[in-house]
Amino acid sequence: MKYGRFVAVGAFAFLAVLAPAQEPAPKHSVVTVTPQWEKIKSLVGEWEGYASEHGQKMSTRVSMRLTGDGSAVMHITDAGTPHEMVTMFHMDKDELLATHYCSAHNQPRLLAKSASRPAEIVFDFKDGTNIRPGDGHMTQLTLTLVDNDHHNETWGYSDNGKIQAGTFYLTRVKSAAK
Repeated sequence: MKYGRFVAVGAFAFLAVLAPAQEPAPKHSVVTVTPQWEKIKSLVGEWEGYASEHGQKMSTRVSMRLTGDGSAVMHITDAGTPHEMVTMFHMDKDELLATHYCSAHNQPRLLAKSASRPAEIVFDFKDGTNIRPGDGHMTQLTLTLVDNDHHNETWGYSDNGKIQAGTFYLTRVKSAAK
């Protein structure tokens, strides 16, 4: 009987040495909550509508979803088309940023600033990657929250020093009742 206890205690001790030590959970960065960030998150869902540029209307679709454990909102315009673009909204400490992965093959970063109207979130160009002098790139974005089911996006594009604006008029897609 003593031999059996000795073997059992020895086996337990051996397994305890081989078992990995419990590591503390990784520390996550804090995502600052601001009214602008909360407004961006309220846009999560599917949207359809039209874009108006140079007096022409073109149909468009936008999908927005949370990613990164709720630390970013991924905004996808016209998924699956040659002009598909992704914009990632996220907080960087106390600043709200938008990084736009553009069909112009560059990645401007836009910084939210104080807006004069509570229903607007206004972004201006901060910096970007793959932008050489003279390259066209997004420089502005204004999101206007009309109501829970409608919002507009006015994008400003700098081309040879001239800003061209295009607006997307979007309506939330409602799922069919079951």
